[in-house]
Amino acid sequence: MNKEIIYNMNTAFRGEYTIIGYRFGHGEKSACIIGAMRGNEFQQLYMCSQLIAKLEQLEAKGAIVASKEILIIPSLNYNSMNVGKKFWVSDNTDINRSFPGNPQGPATSRIAAAVLERVKGYPYGIQLASFYLGGEFIPHIRLTEEGVKNTSLANLFGMPYVLTASERAFDTTTLNYNWQKSGTSAFSVYTGATERIDEERARQGVSSILRFLTRMGIIRYNCHGGYISTVVEEDDLLSIRSDMPGFFRQKVATNTEVARGQVLAEIVDSFRGDVISRLVAPTDGIIFYQQTQPMVFQNSVVFRMIKRIHE
Repeated sequence: MNKEIIYNMNTAFRGEYTIIGYRFGHGEKSACIIGAMRGNEFQQLYMCSQLIAKLEQLEAKGAIVASKEILIIPSLNYNSMNVGKKFWVSDNTDINRSFPGNPQGPATSRIAAAVLERVKGYPYGIQLASFYLGGEFIPHIRLTEEGVKNTSLANLFGMPYVLTASERAFDTTTLNYNWQKSGTSAFSVYTGATERIDEERARQGVSSILRFLTRMGIIRYNCHGGYISTVVEEDDLLSIRSDMPGFFRQKVATNTEVARGQVLAEIVDSFRGDVISRLVAPTDGIIFYQQTQPMVFQNSVVFRMIKRIHE
């Protein structure tokens, strides 16, 4: 393993800022893995640490295939993590909305430009991403519209689901989109947690990446075969919204099969304590996402469902 500087700059208030990468193997660029880009992505950083530890062991055993090279960049924004902020400390900008970046721009834009330049040329790029809705969700691989052609490759991770998503306006400023534009097959790995460490799902995410690297002939590693992934279009997920504000009392967990009319959650009046609303499943399906905050606002998304395909 070689530890190297990916990018270095001086910041106005916190001195020198250095982004570190860890390189395994020697030879042609084979795969690049990027972890936390936001200051609340503890699960993503933790997964990178576990990948680095595992790949170091595999390299010591000669299990990195000859002429293959893997690069892991654990964090692009540990400054914000250190002070409890989600976005860049000085101006509250999001690195993953700053690509392809500008070498002469503000800090996050310079970081994006420098990192993108260093990670170009890898045939496979893996981002450990956080879901845009806060809460719990089924672990999955997400492909943007630009990368939908790689669905068969995404299946090789062996995650329960592959989620394909229509392109949104801000996608053009994300790492995944710009990786795709530079010729890299990019995959976003979501493991169901962000601001806390979920050991079981972190292991599942790490195993899925090791499984993919094995199946692509980059490492030699014996692992469980994983799932036969189900491909779901994000636009087909059914959103269930709260009709009243109050305490949120969930009745089901993610990855649970539910039937039409089944009670999914109760909303409790925050002053009087009585149940003022019951949210029911509008159709048969599987709970893909649920919010986990103790209280909900009116008309906020509290569940997203995979609708069952009827015979």
